[in-house]
Amino acid sequence: MSAYDEGHTVAGWTGTAIATVGSCVLGLGICTTSVLAVTGGTAVLVAAVLVTWVLHLAGWGKPPGVRPVGEWRMRERDGSARAGHPGCVGCRLAGRGRRAGSASAPAVAAEVAPERV
Repeated sequence: MSAYDEGHTVAGWTGTAIATVGSCVLGLGICTTSVLAVTGGTAVLVAAVLVTWVLHLAGWGKPPGVRPVGEWRMRERDGSARAGHPGCVGCRLAGRGRRAGSASAPAVAAEVAPERV
């Protein structure tokens, strides 16, 4: 069994289920050349992304990386979601995690070559 336990969350499974339906509708629309089905399938896929993001921010998704075995249950809410997960794009888009004023990397002084005469 993997130590990372990625994707075993309510947010992950809900988003996957909605995206599967959207992909089926989109594929059906492509095969039948139906603009309505293609548009509907695309809308369902966008909804899957938004639902997954909202559930993640509500604590039903977990951060990437190694977690203790006690937090591997799917219905275990993530208490650190409100503060934002380090390195999480979804949390950053919501304004959580690192703030704009924090230094992410130390400034490196540019080396200037001596002038030749």
